[in-house]
Amino acid sequence: MPQLQSISTSETITSPSNPRVRTTSKLRDAMTRRQTGLTLIDGQREIHRCLAAQKEITEVFFDADSFSSLTSAQQTNLTSIITQAAVQGAAVTPLSSRPFSKIAFGNRNEGIVAVARFRAESLADFKPRPNSPIFLLEGIEKPGNLGAIFRTADAAGFGGVIICGQGTDASNPAVIRASLGTVFHVPVACDTSVAAIQWCEHHQQNIVAATPVGTTDWHAAEMSKQSAILLGSEAHGISALWFDAAKNKKIVLETVALPMLGLADSLNVSATAAVLAYESVRQQNA
Repeated sequence: MPQLQSISTSETITSPSNPRVRTTSKLRDAMTRRQTGLTLIDGQREIHRCLAAQKEITEVFFDADSFSSLTSAQQTNLTSIITQAAVQGAAVTPLSSRPFSKIAFGNRNEGIVAVARFRAESLADFKPRPNSPIFLLEGIEKPGNLGAIFRTADAAGFGGVIICGQGTDASNPAVIRASLGTVFHVPVACDTSVAAIQWCEHHQQNIVAATPVGTTDWHAAEMSKQSAILLGSEAHGISALWFDAAKNKKIVLETVALPMLGLADSLNVSATAAVLAYESVRQQNA
């Protein structure tokens, strides 16, 4: 591994039962992530974007057995990421293929996995970008959907994302993969639905909620600047807490619906997010 000679690494771990390997693999479990504040990042692009966002990567593991079989360009790319992580303070640990496969995600590992200190902020510390819409996501269950919404938030220039209710978390490795690492570049907070409603009340957010029985056409609602687009869980939609808060005049809530001209009664939540996000972009540029 001539390109890695200048990087300080520990000895190569060869056993899948090594304590560090076992501890690291447990970070795919939500409880372990909550207890440690750490998560796993699969993929070179995702790790690079984490580093670019100045998030803390504590350790990088790479497949030492497969390194020599990579092309020269692939070796250079991998070495560049490892070097950057090391410069930013990460420990670098080579693994043989068997222990590496224990911490990696199937074939989607690209020869490297990173451990990062990353979790969503509380709403008390949430600082969305000003003069931009945000997403309010309640109870999103599927990591793929949540990751895709982060990609949309990033692409559409949203000010941030608030995750609330019972659902998946932003630090889930599958969310990070599905977001292509954009989750590290979008301000994100996680709290209860009650706290999210209180935050919206305090900041006088104009909330646009997507629901199959919405009373306004999707393109007719005000969705530019300080609006918040509210999306509910795939199975149950938005909870009654939001409608009760609107009824009690704590928040301003407008419901919108997209036309469904086929057999299905609703779009996938990430598809709905994309449609409404780009309508907000259109309104901002109109």
